[in-house]
Amino acid sequence: MWQSDGWDVRARIGVLTPHADVGPESELRAMAPPDVGVHAARVEFGAMGAGGVMAPTIPLAPVLAFVEPPHIDDAVGLLSAAPVAAIGIGFTSSAYADARAEERAVDRLRALGGIPVVATCPAAVEALSVLGADRIAVFNPPWFDAALDQLGVEYFTDQGFDVIAHGSCVLPSNQRNITPLDLYDWLRAHTPDTAEAVFVGGNGFRTVGVIAALEQHLGRPVLTANQVLLWKLLRTAQVPTSSVRGYGWLFETS
Repeated sequence: MWQSDGWDVRARIGVLTPHADVGPESELRAMAPPDVGVHAARVEFGAMGAGGVMAPTIPLAPVLAFVEPPHIDDAVGLLSAAPVAAIGIGFTSSAYADARAEERAVDRLRALGGIPVVATCPAAVEALSVLGADRIAVFNPPWFDAALDQLGVEYFTDQGFDVIAHGSCVLPSNQRNITPLDLYDWLRAHTPDTAEAVFVGGNGFRTVGVIAALEQHLGRPVLTANQVLLWKLLRTAQVPTSSVRGYGWLFETS
């Protein structure tokens, strides 16, 4: 008799997203099971302007500032007042730029809100380990310059992975001008046969729609920033990851 109104859910999860970015919450909502609520809080990000406009490459200073007080702390303080089981940081490059600073931020935010807080890159590390992948390809959005991309290589190398291919995708440096077809073609052409898995960074990068097609073509796991973040949030909220369908082997094998 009654239509679904979104109230009766198994769990609710939160995501912190740059203030002008609609990518993280859009992709999490697309992937999440119908009985998992997704709730976003916005955090000021100095590299983005109104309408989601940003420079062709993002400078390092606002990346580092994203996980520092006061804005992200304010967002967690508000979001943690809602009945969410866990909060994810929908941001990749803070770990690339300074992994220890991000770790400190996670500890600080967890204590502030009193609920679990998880970050994207540590989730990717855990997911790759669960899948047993050691030799990986790491690709990033076009707005990550060569220096930031290299920091990503160093991050995963420090975590014990052999990064055998990497780079920023050579696509339009504008979120709204990237199509799934263009991304699929680029990743298919640039993933080496020797990579055991692929990680595509950037929570504002439109990626999750191509995961299944790429895995079918490449024959190996494809991980993306928002995919691994949702995976970790569901595990933290004690929701079976197998309830997610069509968004990668990660949800089916762990």
